[in-house]
Amino acid sequence: MRILEPVPLTRSAFSAFGEVIELEGARKIPINRGLTTRYHDLFTIDCGAEGGHPIVNVFRTDPLPLPHRVEVMERHPVGSQAFLPLDQDPFLVLVASQGDTVSAEDLVLFRTNGRQGVNFYRNTWHHFQIVTGQRRDFIVVDRAGPGDNLEEQSIRGSALIEDDAGA
Repeated sequence: MRILEPVPLTRSAFSAFGEVIELEGARKIPINRGLTTRYHDLFTIDCGAEGGHPIVNVFRTDPLPLPHRVEVMERHPVGSQAFLPLDQDPFLVLVASQGDTVSAEDLVLFRTNGRQGVNFYRNTWHHFQIVTGQRRDFIVVDRAGPGDNLEEQSIRGSALIEDDAGA
């Protein structure tokens, strides 16, 4: 069984799977007579395939008991999906490379710093939200419209998340 150890979430490490949403390094534009800073163009919403349109949701996520054996991953073939935390608590992000199948060896586990969100590229395999400790809320930018935008697949092999390592 492969034991997954979380690594810090960075733009470069996550670039094959999607975009890290964070204020650090973002383009800043002063607005409202200088009283507000706009952090501009933080991520790309990709939802127009097959007549889709963007929707904004709140996901309230209960903690995942650890250790957790990873059995299933999901992906969205006709739209991206973004998660922006509404609190400052770190959470875990489990992804795998795009492809037709998912193996335990393909899995990469990231730990956010609590101020980062993620935007999964279309077709990126990922686990549902992984929070520990207490219930957390996320704003989720997703796709609605015709077409099937959810695929799930059992992973080949076995993998375990033992510890939240501060998430």
